[in-house]
Amino acid sequence: MNWLFKEEPTHYGFDDLVKDGRTRWSGVKNPLAQKHLRAVRKGDRILYYHTGGEKAVVGMARAVGDAYGDPDDPSGRRAAVDIAPEGKLSRPVALAEIKSLKMFAKFPLVRISRLSVMPVKDQEWEAIVRMSGRSA
Repeated sequence: MNWLFKEEPTHYGFDDLVKDGRTRWSGVKNPLAQKHLRAVRKGDRILYYHTGGEKAVVGMARAVGDAYGDPDDPSGRRAAVDIAPEGKLSRPVALAEIKSLKMFAKFPLVRISRLSVMPVKDQEWEAIVRMSGRSA
């Protein structure tokens, strides 16, 4: 399965993930984003998206294990997943570029822009990676 994870680059940018080598993705509160996060499995591919002023897909990561209960959530309802970087895209792919293509009309990033974890279809993944100048 493929996913897109969104983060403010001033909070934890892709370069931070590269420097750290892996991180726990946690703190997601939206129920739909939590549903998606709970579905992440070891080996799933992840597009890393910078929110805020950048609004662009900047890198690729991979889930290093299945989603699990967030140890920082006392309610026990939230999930977390550990991820590791796979590589930076050759160039960022801006949200405006993605929105300009008809094939992305139903893409959650376009339709539900505030969602922080969302599924990505194989053809969407390949198109975004190609748009960056990197081979899918």
